[in-house]
Amino acid sequence: MDDTTEIRPFRVDVPPADLDDLRDRLTRARWPRQTGGAGWERGVPAGYLRELAAYWADGFDWRAQEKALNEHPQFVTTIDGQDLHFLHVRSPEPGALPLLLSHGWPGSFADFLDVIGPLTDPRAHGGDPADAFHVVIPSLPGFGFSNPVREPGWGNLFRVAAAFGELMRRLGYERFAAQGGDIGGGVTALLPMAAPGRVLATHVNGPSPYPLGPAVDLDGLSAADRERAERFNAFRLDGLGYLHQQSTRPRTLAYSLNDSPIGQLAWIAEKFREWTDPAAALPEDAVGRDRLLTTVSLYWFTGSGASSADILYEGMRAYLEMASTGDQGGWSAMPLPPQGVAVFAADLTVRALADPAGAVAHWSEFDRGGHFPAMETPDLLVGDLRTFLRAVRGGA
Repeated sequence: MDDTTEIRPFRVDVPPADLDDLRDRLTRARWPRQTGGAGWERGVPAGYLRELAAYWADGFDWRAQEKALNEHPQFVTTIDGQDLHFLHVRSPEPGALPLLLSHGWPGSFADFLDVIGPLTDPRAHGGDPADAFHVVIPSLPGFGFSNPVREPGWGNLFRVAAAFGELMRRLGYERFAAQGGDIGGGVTALLPMAAPGRVLATHVNGPSPYPLGPAVDLDGLSAADRERAERFNAFRLDGLGYLHQQSTRPRTLAYSLNDSPIGQLAWIAEKFREWTDPAAALPEDAVGRDRLLTTVSLYWFTGSGASSADILYEGMRAYLEMASTGDQGGWSAMPLPPQGVAVFAADLTVRALADPAGAVAHWSEFDRGGHFPAMETPDLLVGDLRTFLRAVRGGA
């Protein structure tokens, strides 16, 4: 499809046959024998996953979740040859600041459901109406309803950032702020270069040293940074299997993710258990079982397990090429807007490494939450955005 500036309304409406097929596959699953201990040291325990899959088949109400998703205005537009799905919720406050929210992996636009109300209508949620935002939440290409991916190359996050900048222009937002984590954090960081002069400020959660790089030297670190660095070093040794697989052989993995809902469930549930608040023993203790299964269902119904693995493969290659050549396209010399960072309890960010020059204008560290703060600790994320972005509102 050729690009037009047309913005088309969209509603989530999974066909009944797809729901029937999912339930049939879940109830006919072929389960492996579990050897060794019953803990998480070898991956998701069979007993836990069987019980979660049974709830997905017979307790989880997708139609209720679908109704909740459709309470927010959704649209699709075509940019650079690719259909992009997004939520666009305008604030009732006339002075609201446009804010672009970008999700990561294994997340989706649904990550942000709990922050939409407080961000767009703070008056109705016990906040100051002067902190209101117009919120735009795209689905990354290859994720959710920004599928199918029409051509290779969308793992290049600069291309994604340029598309998101064009999306904001189509919506009438010449100046805006941006927030994101994980892949969405990478897109957010590139937006000032992809949309020069238009980004008022960027805010990211959970940035960390590049995980395939060397271990962090613990000498000279504060107690808090040392604890995070120790966890980061352990993660390098024991937590990168998913990244190695998706960044080297995504297609081999894709067949399992696209054909087996049990495989897709395990692939995502493990990350929700490992990357959420350390105080949460199980994924649903951090985000709620229905929200977890909404995320998994979106990956299943849209085939995003396979396509997102391809995106990670391309993105990793683009990153490694840049790292090996040192070519940043002149970006490092560009003046950047104010940057904000929020570090949550499960994050591995060491400020002494992530911000050695003290260039970050706003740095917050929290003792709750993790990789999915909009779901885990929406109050903390909303509060941090309100505080940080008050200083830039006059430039919108």
